[in-house]
Amino acid sequence: MKIAVICGGRSKERDVSLSTGTKVATELRAAGHKVVYIDACEGIELDCTPEEAFEKMLPIPAHKVSSTAPDVRKYFDRPEGFFGKNVLAICQAADIVFNALHGDEGENGKLQATFDLLNIRYTGSGAQGCLLAMNKSLSKMVFHAHDIPTPEEAILHGESVDEAIKKCAWLGYPCVVKPASLGSSVGVSIAHNEAEFRDALEEAAEFEDVIIVEKYIKGREFSVGIVGDKVLPAIEIIPKEGFYDYKNKYQPGATLEICPAQISPHLASEMAKNAMAVFKALGLAAYSRVDFMVDETGAYALEANTYPGMTPTSLLPQEAAAAGMSFIGLLETIIAESMKIERN
Repeated sequence: MKIAVICGGRSKERDVSLSTGTKVATELRAAGHKVVYIDACEGIELDCTPEEAFEKMLPIPAHKVSSTAPDVRKYFDRPEGFFGKNVLAICQAADIVFNALHGDEGENGKLQATFDLLNIRYTGSGAQGCLLAMNKSLSKMVFHAHDIPTPEEAILHGESVDEAIKKCAWLGYPCVVKPASLGSSVGVSIAHNEAEFRDALEEAAEFEDVIIVEKYIKGREFSVGIVGDKVLPAIEIIPKEGFYDYKNKYQPGATLEICPAQISPHLASEMAKNAMAVFKALGLAAYSRVDFMVDETGAYALEANTYPGMTPTSLLPQEAAAAGMSFIGLLETIIAESMKIERN
């Protein structure tokens, strides 16, 4: 199969995406597929037609995720826009595009809408599902409408700090402060008092105007993957220091991950049911991952990730392995499920 692996982009998750793209492209090529690796913004130089590019062993660069989010300012406000040279031509020549972009255009529905208009097949959820999942303020509305347990929240839309303190006072401390539409825990803070809350608001506002303030759930953190109509075993996430932030997610050894999670059958069933409820309520497709916090009162859905990472430390491949699925088996299942989808 001719597969274009698109990654990179210009979100704060660029490094994570490049790492995912490298891993996915390498594994797919090793399995015999004709693969072209493309950095969405950098593009690719060709000395042949896009169709012929799939017959060549074009390089797949190695990439390591740093401990801080990258500076991506150079990819904005340029004449060519988001896509680099030959990107769309390569995608149109592929049998399917494996979307390894994370954050912003890769997950908020813009890329999916573009591909739909150009009749380009791609992996994962469509534009509407991606929009709902990426914008956590919208996700929260969907969760509440479908009676899916989720932490109580207040949504801020550019209020002053003093106004925000008044609006969120009922949540108490500690509370979680995060931008509404970023992933990989970029800009996320836990505030234990008013001074920390002010700092957290300032940090989140650097990334986005819409900010979510959630009631803090003190308990255990889990993630549950879905591939096709199958719910994968839950994985428990235990950071060695602090919480599951950007650094702890992507630096090897920073977090203990236990899969299958050592939990009761009742809790496993509850999270599996709620994960599938989130998947269906948001209108997702092919695969996803749903994150939970669990305390003595039950499991609370935090958010859905429509394009989970496939880095060496990522959660979904670990869950798939616990279900007896190899990494390449996971990738090929995602592709097969995506090929079934009738895009509107």
